[in-house]
Amino acid sequence: MERLRILLIEDDHMCGLLTAEMLESMGHLVCAVVATQFQAVSTAILSRPDLLVVDAKLGHGSGVHAVQTIMRTRKIPHFFITGHAALVTAALPGALVVQKPFHEVDLALAIMRSVDQKVAS
Repeated sequence: MERLRILLIEDDHMCGLLTAEMLESMGHLVCAVVATQFQAVSTAILSRPDLLVVDAKLGHGSGVHAVQTIMRTRKIPHFFITGHAALVTAALPGALVVQKPFHEVDLALAIMRSVDQKVAS
């Protein structure tokens, strides 16, 4: 798989660090780790990532709403990592969700599925 520029949207600092470390150990570049809905939208516009990895519930705002806003300006492959899968699927039926806690293999599979969905569209 090619090296992707990934925007990680996660408000839990430790979870963000660990997830970024996993993504980088898989050979990807984490272009930013952001914690709020506003930061997610503005960073996605400025950094033009290849993939979004998104926590559904953020301390300030919603990862789901951030993705909805970002998708209105640019279609970017994405998936959610969350302990609140029902929240995501209620708002975005068919969304790809990785349930917390997760393992590196779960991230790898979600990345492949996200990229494959973009290719298929």
